[in-house]
Amino acid sequence: MIHQYKNNGYNIVMDVCSGAVHVVDDLVYDIIALFEEKSEDEIVTALSKYKKEDVLEGISEVKALKEEGLLFTEDEYEEYVTDFKQRKTVVKALCLHIAHDCNLACKYCFAGEGEYNGDRSLMSIEVGKKAIDFLVANSGNRVNLEVDFFGGEPLMNFQVVKEIVAYGRSLEEKHNKKFRFTLTTNGMLLNDEVMEFANKEMSNVVLSIDGRKEVHDRMRPTPNGKGSYDIIIEKFKKMAELRNQTNYYVRGTFTHNNLDFSKDVLHLADLGFKQISVEPVVSLPEEPYALRKEDLPQLFEEYDTLAKEMIKRKKEGKGFNFFHFMIDLNQGPCVAKRLSGCGSGVEYLAVTPWGDLYPCHQFVGTEEFLMGNVFDGIKNTDIQSEFKLCNVYAKEACRNCFARFYCSGGCAANSYKFHGSILEPYEIGCELQKKRIECAIMLKAAMEE
Repeated sequence: MIHQYKNNGYNIVMDVCSGAVHVVDDLVYDIIALFEEKSEDEIVTALSKYKKEDVLEGISEVKALKEEGLLFTEDEYEEYVTDFKQRKTVVKALCLHIAHDCNLACKYCFAGEGEYNGDRSLMSIEVGKKAIDFLVANSGNRVNLEVDFFGGEPLMNFQVVKEIVAYGRSLEEKHNKKFRFTLTTNGMLLNDEVMEFANKEMSNVVLSIDGRKEVHDRMRPTPNGKGSYDIIIEKFKKMAELRNQTNYYVRGTFTHNNLDFSKDVLHLADLGFKQISVEPVVSLPEEPYALRKEDLPQLFEEYDTLAKEMIKRKKEGKGFNFFHFMIDLNQGPCVAKRLSGCGSGVEYLAVTPWGDLYPCHQFVGTEEFLMGNVFDGIKNTDIQSEFKLCNVYAKEACRNCFARFYCSGGCAANSYKFHGSILEPYEIGCELQKKRIECAIMLKAAMEE
């Protein structure tokens, strides 16, 4: 399968199944578009605006790339995933809902202001330790394990965060494990003590901010309705500097209210942040801030604008990373990961404050996805089997999509939210993902010039 597109003056050809990406001239671009459907003579005739000898030379180049397995390669992976259900898996990561409580009232919060449709609750150290024990016991021979501290707002239960980290560290040598801890925070309780601890123990820190002050304050107010931007911004800047501008992200959400989101990304870059992620809100259509299909053309333009500006700034020595434009074209994740995605429900699980297990943080509170608990283990293995088979070939919309090896079929939680099935991708998310991939590859081409 071939995907061709033009972006920012580049003619880009992706060979989907091999992963090869080619930047070509107009002639070769036009030849490739005809190559599978037309004979050599028909291509020469159809491209009469070019010199015949140039067309013939271009055809030879395309043939050579095909023989090298870099163009028009066959999909050899569908048979590989047929036995995914039988493959042996281990749990690699847990998302610990350390606090089902929050000190902000973000309007788009999928967790219902941190409560996940249930009682406000904080995880006890007893549950936290059992979660770590569960991860160690179910991780097989895997050495590197990940634990994400999530909420609500995790810093509302900071003492337990510290105790869980200490407990995890105490098990590393005995069990031949290495924990990678991460923390997501809205910054309201961020202080020097937290920063010192995070810089010692957290492999990555996610700092939640939506961009420009007016955008952030509109969607991320305090419970009394006041804005939170001025409370957090200097603390976030200090945190980023203390981490030497690495191993963190400032992460925002854009909505229908700020379709010009590239300005929010650039606002964060202008403040000095080097690791930035601003992502589309995922909300049902009845919400006034929800993204709509008619928003897509403007959002596509925003991604193009952002990509062009990133090229410019990189050349000026003012570059920064944008999470959704970061693609490894040389190696990337393994085939299993590319076909099945984040591993939710199988390799990655979420743990509630009272120890229940769910496929991921976005399924917490949806009782039909309750898998078990950290005390008794996974009891509902049918859910685990369902998620094992959640791959690009199980999703009809993904089977012939050029982006399938990059997005891995999209987010199962978003699929369920919109369609009641983890196998029917969320359409707006798909369109935005495809655009981001195109921009990311164009950026790679531009940076290598």
